[in-house]
Amino acid sequence: MYEEVHVGRLYEKIVQQIEKRIVDGDLKSGDKLPSERELGNQFGVSRTSVREAMKALSLKGLIEVMPGKGTFITDQTSKALRHSLNLMVQIGKQETSKSLIELREILEPEIAAISAARAKEDNVAAMQEAIDTMDSALEDVGTYIEADLDFHLALAEGTQNPLILLLIDILIVELREQRFRSASVDGSLYRGQPHHKAILAAVKNRDSESARRLMIAHMVQVRDDIETALALES
Repeated sequence: MYEEVHVGRLYEKIVQQIEKRIVDGDLKSGDKLPSERELGNQFGVSRTSVREAMKALSLKGLIEVMPGKGTFITDQTSKALRHSLNLMVQIGKQETSKSLIELREILEPEIAAISAARAKEDNVAAMQEAIDTMDSALEDVGTYIEADLDFHLALAEGTQNPLILLLIDILIVELREQRFRSASVDGSLYRGQPHHKAILAAVKNRDSESARRLMIAHMVQVRDDIETALALES
């Protein structure tokens, strides 16, 4: 029913598979999900990862946990997902990509600045781990992109603002799509990595102004790569 997950943030992989089953119509409103233990066995992960995934799905409004009864797919979930995520990606991909980079230019510099002020040790450790993975995966696009997503998600977590984290989580499908697009441009991964390291250094130094400025510079690089990729596709 589900594929085992082994890399990246495990709970995100679980969320993606359940979302896909909802979009495909395999899971419908009112359907009951298996228990945490059973889902853990199916995905090959710990119950902790399953609990994280259930929390993310609940925050998205895709499931409802009913104590003593179980976890159920919420009403109108399939329709909402098709319009908010799946169709947005599938219809007008270039316009979606342009809108997404514009949104990132607004959000990510402030996320970096707030994270520099508030990030806890575990958030910084998660950023460092993501950067270390990217360093070792500059020739492995898939692994690099998952680590890149992890880095920006850890930055969002560092804000200690659950609404910011929810917004990033909602956009994760589009963010992954965009990264694969920009990765098609020669040298994009190598250009991006120094930006990530500089941003992390600013976070470690609790330097919000530098973190904001460095993220703006990173977004300029990302926009250049996206525009190049879009031009190659047209």
